[in-house]
Amino acid sequence: MFLATIPFLITSYLASLKKLYKFGFALAFFTWLAFLPNAPYIITDLMHLRLKTNSYLWLDILVVTSFALNGMLLLYLSVLDITILLKPYVNNRFIKYGTGAIFFLCGLGIYLGRFLRYNSWEIALNPKPIIHDLFHMLSAPNQNKEAWLFTLLFGAFLNIGFWMFNTIHRVTLK
Repeated sequence: MFLATIPFLITSYLASLKKLYKFGFALAFFTWLAFLPNAPYIITDLMHLRLKTNSYLWLDILVVTSFALNGMLLLYLSVLDITILLKPYVNNRFIKYGTGAIFFLCGLGIYLGRFLRYNSWEIALNPKPIIHDLFHMLSAPNQNKEAWLFTLLFGAFLNIGFWMFNTIHRVTLK
């Protein structure tokens, strides 16, 4: 949950500033983007739930699901904030399509974290292995069908969720 709050804290901080400087905003945006997949990543923790003897599976389900739902809420609130922050700099069409692309990047980020076991900070501290794996995924898509399927389906799932969130959000504001 801690890592899921980082993107939300970044956009909340940026939204509280009276003036945004381009360099600082760009740095904060890329940091936000690097940590953003951590929010929906929590959903994949459901795969660890197993029925064991003397186990309170229902309690595990409640805890993981509540964390996952909170992660999704933080994700969507953060993305909503970043779209508002980007409006003075880019046109609405770019924001609309860019938001959709961000969710597919989240799907890729979740794949990199869950299955290839990379962490968000490795983008800055040790990017060579990540770049190597990404290059391999791009250059040999047939050998990486699971990666592409996961990325596309999870990205679609996040896009549909954001569309639902936006619809509910607009209705509650009226």
